[in-house]
Amino acid sequence: MYRDNTLIPTEAIRLAALGALAGRDMHYAELAEDVRHFTQRIVGPSLDLVGTPVELLIVEGLIEPVSGKGMEDNALLRITEAGQQELQRLMTSSVRAPINDINKLIISLKMRFLHLLDTEDRQEQVDTLVEMIERELARLTDLRAHYDQDAGFFLDWLDQDIAATRERLSWFRDLQNRVG
Repeated sequence: MYRDNTLIPTEAIRLAALGALAGRDMHYAELAEDVRHFTQRIVGPSLDLVGTPVELLIVEGLIEPVSGKGMEDNALLRITEAGQQELQRLMTSSVRAPINDINKLIISLKMRFLHLLDTEDRQEQVDTLVEMIERELARLTDLRAHYDQDAGFFLDWLDQDIAATRERLSWFRDLQNRVG
């Protein structure tokens, strides 16, 4: 985690694994496939996302085998109390602007597991995401104001990015009302 309480890429992988196990016990291979599939569908293959091996989560006491030992026998795994606490810490972390591939993954993981938080933490996370998107929109709008019409296709591209950001902000504001 960075000093500003935002997640680093390997923590996004931990969040994916712990969140998946918070929903139900899973076999080792099933968990590894779930994490790989989700992350690759959101950001594509990435060396930044070479995740924490499931074995390390076992050694750290965040997950434990219900039956078997680990990878070698495709053990059935469950999240531990320490894993639940780590999941809570990861879910309540901040997200940085601007939205890049890693932040998109973190936001998608927060949306996937938002229901696991209590009402107060859920509301706080959505409020934080709204604030981050508002900062993103302000940054893009400021950039747009800096260029005149001679900027070529850049302004067309920037205008569509601003429109997409406004739409995202509208969706998250609606979510604020639904979780509140």
